[in-house]
Amino acid sequence: MSFPKGTRVRDIAAAIGPRLARDAVAALHDGSILDTGQAVEKSGPIRILTAKDPESLEVLRHSTAHLTAHAVKDLFPEVQIGIGPVVEEGYYYDFLREEPFTPEDLQRIEGRMKELSAADHAIVRLEMPKAEAVQIFEGQRDALKVELVQEKGGPVVSCYQQEKFIDFCTGPHMPSTGWLKNFKLLSVAGAYWKGDERNAQLQRIYGTSFFTAQELEGHLQRLEEAKRRDHRKLGRELDLMSFHPESPAAPFFHPRGAVLYNLLVDYVRGLYRIHGYDEVITPQIFDLSLFEQSGHLANYSDNMYFAEAGDRRFAVKPMNCPSHTVIYRTDRRSYRDLPLRMADFGRLHRFERSGVLAGLTRVRSFSQDDAHIFCTHDQIEAEVRGVIRMILDCYKDFGFESVIHLSTRPEKAQGDVKLWMDAEKRLEAALKAEGVAYQVSPGEGAFYAPKIDFMVRDALLRQHQLGTIQVDFTLPELFDLRYSAPEGGEGRPAMIHRAMLGSIERFIGILIEHFAGAFPVWLAPVQVAVLPITDRASEHGHGVAARLKAAGFRAIMDARSEKIGAKIRDAQLQKIPFMLVLGDREVQDGTISVRHRTEGDRGAMAVDAFQTMLADLVARRTL
Repeated sequence: MSFPKGTRVRDIAAAIGPRLARDAVAALHDGSILDTGQAVEKSGPIRILTAKDPESLEVLRHSTAHLTAHAVKDLFPEVQIGIGPVVEEGYYYDFLREEPFTPEDLQRIEGRMKELSAADHAIVRLEMPKAEAVQIFEGQRDALKVELVQEKGGPVVSCYQQEKFIDFCTGPHMPSTGWLKNFKLLSVAGAYWKGDERNAQLQRIYGTSFFTAQELEGHLQRLEEAKRRDHRKLGRELDLMSFHPESPAAPFFHPRGAVLYNLLVDYVRGLYRIHGYDEVITPQIFDLSLFEQSGHLANYSDNMYFAEAGDRRFAVKPMNCPSHTVIYRTDRRSYRDLPLRMADFGRLHRFERSGVLAGLTRVRSFSQDDAHIFCTHDQIEAEVRGVIRMILDCYKDFGFESVIHLSTRPEKAQGDVKLWMDAEKRLEAALKAEGVAYQVSPGEGAFYAPKIDFMVRDALLRQHQLGTIQVDFTLPELFDLRYSAPEGGEGRPAMIHRAMLGSIERFIGILIEHFAGAFPVWLAPVQVAVLPITDRASEHGHGVAARLKAAGFRAIMDARSEKIGAKIRDAQLQKIPFMLVLGDREVQDGTISVRHRTEGDRGAMAVDAFQTMLADLVARRTL
């Protein structure tokens, strides 16, 4: 079926069938999504989108963001509107208003949104000269919109109108407000205009929307579960970590949190022994010239910390890679020395803006399970394949499924384009050789290298970016790294950047929420609580706790003069996997009564038998 140039999407849908015309949300054509009211100006295939297509949800949510702005302007005409993009699992819209939005305000806004939805106003795309758009928003006293119109687009810009409300936007949008029925305003947060703290502070209203009421209800239930699992809340309750203004956005790990932290480091070190990595320790502060040479000063300075001492300028390292090139250059390297796998748990510091900080998942002081592999170009594919296998095996131990992205050259890239293309081909060849599914993310590579990114899904099906593999030809060039080639002369090594867990801090935050603080026994900061019922059982309890500790298990003794019910309840609240209840019978028989965190009473056992069982659970890393 073919149509003349300029045919509108809705007319194409109607020609195919009346049901499709009724269900059409938008259309996918030439890599772009078009409104049903837009004309198709280029030849090529077109796919009509309905509510069943995943692309349609973004259109729905973007339209709901504009519905939110419409309602706010109706209720608070003095408010200036900013931007309203779609984000993961919803959308937000920024507003400039002197008075803070209250929970009651959100209820009023939501009520007005429902009225606008019921009125089923057509959402109409308007294309006009830029000067006309500026005049409209000057008339609305929306200075933020005037600024955006003046900065973006060509001589002709697009706006969208529903009833009397007009917004500057490239679209696409739903056909009418009547499609926007199942939404919820969730929260209000502060945000700086254009993300710059030198600009005005705005109020950001977050919301979400779905095509069906059932989907919305399911999402809201997941949000409630996410609040219950929030690692900031559980971190305090389980006495794992805290944050303090004396060192903003830098976590303080308490004894139990430090146990978990070191368990993860030890786990990674075990993989290093298997896969042939050598661990190094490098300084935290370097002369600024190192980061000038690496390109970080030009590309990353806004996120770096600096210092001066005497007549020299220094920087606190935001990543380990430049320091590893310094170690590489300390000796003459031969092809026989390669691959050289260098791992580093060095502390890193990045000045993240306050608007993006979020507990352990976005901090300013952290450590990575970071490593760099220096190898010949012929070794790249084999090394990348080895890293892929190591990362995927690692995620299985934590019960994570992964989604893999191949991220290619960004617009702001450093180095020769041909080398970039070569690196991308080698990463893709390794993925194909391993037979793993992946998707390409164009332009999402680091400024110095393309990369493979590993996303994991947690218990709430949220995705988190963790591991990364980057094939870098640029830093070896910038630091003039060499090795003696087998045929004589010198070669230039490739540098593979690699991490599995990513930031240890962020990984802990994800783990807390994934397990809701109830860690599997091999990861639990406290594995066993010994709970004597009476003082008569205390001596036996101390003996049992001592035996477990001597065997390498993490056990505590609760010798408080509390009833056993209170002790069990407290151990449950601390999410300790096993509780050993000791009364007169256990003292007499030299046994223990075992209680599991979720399964309850397991009956009496000999201490040796319990130790054997516990050792097996730990060794198998059962989840």
